[in-house]
Amino acid sequence: MKVLLGGPGTISGFLLRLGQCAFGAASIGVMVTAFGFSSYTAFCYLTASMGLQVFWSFGLACLDIYALRRKRDLQNPILVSLFVVGDWVTATLSLAAACSSAGIIVLYARDLDLCATRKNLPCNRYQISIAMAFITWVLTAMSSHVMFWILASV
Repeated sequence: MKVLLGGPGTISGFLLRLGQCAFGAASIGVMVTAFGFSSYTAFCYLTASMGLQVFWSFGLACLDIYALRRKRDLQNPILVSLFVVGDWVTATLSLAAACSSAGIIVLYARDLDLCATRKNLPCNRYQISIAMAFITWVLTAMSSHVMFWILASV
């Protein structure tokens, strides 16, 4: 069986999961420190989605560490199927949350001009958090793509 870059139980897979976890946590951290984020449903959905992503990625990163330390092969069909479904679910939720939040911030910044008129609205923090969420989604999509090809080859 071919070992792909970013596959489970590899150093590149661990780094990919670590990146997902770090950017997801950064997105949550920036959003939570922005005043009034809980008043907007899309931003609450973003933090919930990133929270799920952080837990999923952290769990798989721990599994990668275990596999690397014990020199175990994690590429069996049942385990890879679980990884594929989990990555697809978290990737879909992350993309939906990031897009809905981005839509809200574009509406506020460009169409309603609320970012310029209301000084108490931390639009920059919202934008940074959303950018981190998109980076998290890209890393999750890469992982999902790799897992799908591993599943196809098993």
